[in-house]
Amino acid sequence: MGAALALGDRARGRTAPNPNVGCVIVRDGRVVGRGWTQPGGRPHAEAMALAQAGDAARGAIAYVTLEPCAHDSARGPACADLLVAAGVARVVAALRDPDPRTDGAGLARLAAAGIATDVGTRAAEAARSMAGFLIRRRFDRPHVTLKLALSLDGAVAMADGRSTWITGPEARAHAHLERSRHELILVGRGTWDADSPRLDVRLPGLEGRSPVRVILSAGGPLPSPDGKGKGRREAARKDEGGQLWIMSPQSIAALPGDHLLIEGGARTAAAFLAADLVDRLLLYRAPVFVGGGRALPDIGLADLSGAHGRWTLLDSRMLGVDRVEVYERG
Repeated sequence: MGAALALGDRARGRTAPNPNVGCVIVRDGRVVGRGWTQPGGRPHAEAMALAQAGDAARGAIAYVTLEPCAHDSARGPACADLLVAAGVARVVAALRDPDPRTDGAGLARLAAAGIATDVGTRAAEAARSMAGFLIRRRFDRPHVTLKLALSLDGAVAMADGRSTWITGPEARAHAHLERSRHELILVGRGTWDADSPRLDVRLPGLEGRSPVRVILSAGGPLPSPDGKGKGRREAARKDEGGQLWIMSPQSIAALPGDHLLIEGGARTAAAFLAADLVDRLLLYRAPVFVGGGRALPDIGLADLSGAHGRWTLLDSRMLGVDRVEVYERG
């Protein structure tokens, strides 16, 4: 299952509206098929793995990070039917699929065909891997990661608003890798106007995975993508060049894609935190003091007791001289 999870992770940010599933097929202790959901959602992970395994799938065990789908589509057959036709002996799924078109029906179809099934293996890791799909199903919005680069004294920028560069090159490269795992990237209107950030992926080989740029604006006409004109005042719209703007955190349900990365600035970060719309924190801490710099503004916290137990540390590591810490909602 660990290998299946790793395969599913490589597809994160590229499969919406389908989940980024991974599948490994094992026969007699040997991997005979590997698959992960392809860009755009098809082929599914199971279809890819079964095609690779061929006749070796008969009598094998299929490890899949999500219950095989049970619904037919114009884009391809149901994965539960493909597994039955391939003659696998057992299917181990990490999670049950919350999609009402499957939701237990895939496992039931496998069991009816005499295939042994098991669900729940490494479920927490699978839920984390497919958080975008699961959050969209549960809350009708993308999974939101808030990225902050901080000094040792908690500043996100200097007193005059400048924030280039708080962290070093290794941390910035890691941030670009994170960008490649999101369909959407958002900054506030002030950051957009002041810095004209590119918000793309500039890692060799991953340039094609730059996310769609999003601007958060509290009101007024929105800028055009080329900066030469003004857009209309709308809650959310997409222009001909692919730029997409939103005016408030509450309008993120209208955004396409299942993974949204927020990169700046301080008011934007505070707005999403105050609206309780952040699922994951990505904190880069640089060994510098700013002194008198800008920190996050008020997020509506009435008492410190409400701040405790909110976030769980998942990972912490050094990136050159900087440290990255990853938290998820507790």
